[in-house]
Amino acid sequence: MRYGPGVSSPFYQRRSGVFLIATLCCLLWGSAYPAIKTGYVLFGIGRADTAAQLLFAGYRFALAGIFLIAAAAALRRPVLALNRRQWGQVALLGLTQTAVQYVFFYVGLAHATGVKSSIMNGTGVFFSVVLAHFLYADDRLTGRKALGCLIGFLGVVVVNLGGAKGHFDFDFRLIGEGFVILAAFVLAAASIYGKRLSRDLDPLVMTGWQLLIGGLLLTGTGLAGGGQLAAATPPSAALLLYLALLSSVAFALWSLLLKHNPVGLIAAFNFLIPVFGVALSALFLGESILRWSYLAALLLVCAGIWMVTRPSASAMRPEP
Repeated sequence: MRYGPGVSSPFYQRRSGVFLIATLCCLLWGSAYPAIKTGYVLFGIGRADTAAQLLFAGYRFALAGIFLIAAAAALRRPVLALNRRQWGQVALLGLTQTAVQYVFFYVGLAHATGVKSSIMNGTGVFFSVVLAHFLYADDRLTGRKALGCLIGFLGVVVVNLGGAKGHFDFDFRLIGEGFVILAAFVLAAASIYGKRLSRDLDPLVMTGWQLLIGGLLLTGTGLAGGGQLAAATPPSAALLLYLALLSSVAFALWSLLLKHNPVGLIAAFNFLIPVFGVALSALFLGESILRWSYLAALLLVCAGIWMVTRPSASAMRPEP
């Protein structure tokens, strides 16, 4: 919707509003890397204990979904006014965007550092660009975008170079770094699907139900696999509550932005996620970011994201 002179547009459509909301979402998502790894310690979850990792994720997202559905009900949104087809669509979104994605993400993060995971998860932007090329006729893969994708994926290669002693070995494991990249791909595909659903569904309601459904699937899988968490303490309970609020706030706001703004405009802010993730992982986990491979990879990934999301010269010209 376009707004003429003197007409106030909604905050989430004005440039200042988009900047503030998108930056907040990226900060919250960036903080998830050190928060999850800290949660593994507080809940006594081992690196190889996949069932407990999924149970931890399930509690987080089920709780986040409950928060959003309760908020939607308080705001008198149509929480239950979905037809059979829409329930199926939301369930599919919960299966992919929450359950499947976070199976890869939580397991991968348990086998990789927070700094590396932050950088490599930025590949989701490039996956979005490539998928959009095949799904949208007006969002083709240009030479500039292709070059940006190439530069960004070069960053993924670089971040896995350089061992602890400075050797040029390739430090990449499928169950670690590989799963983080797979999580980014699943999220990219599911986000495009979610944008399509948000045309007919309230973003708050849609996000709440997909988080709850995905969280319950993760919880059930974790329990079926024999997953157990250490008894909750005030610090661990507070951390779980923070992760749940992080998910509910960030996903709801991001869905709102995608509903009312072009994908390319919102995707441009994704470069902030690895920046925040790297900085916060270094701050709270004590992980070093001074390795040449980390710094070079961060620059390459951010440069690639900027290239693929930068508006073309024609798009930046004012309309007559």
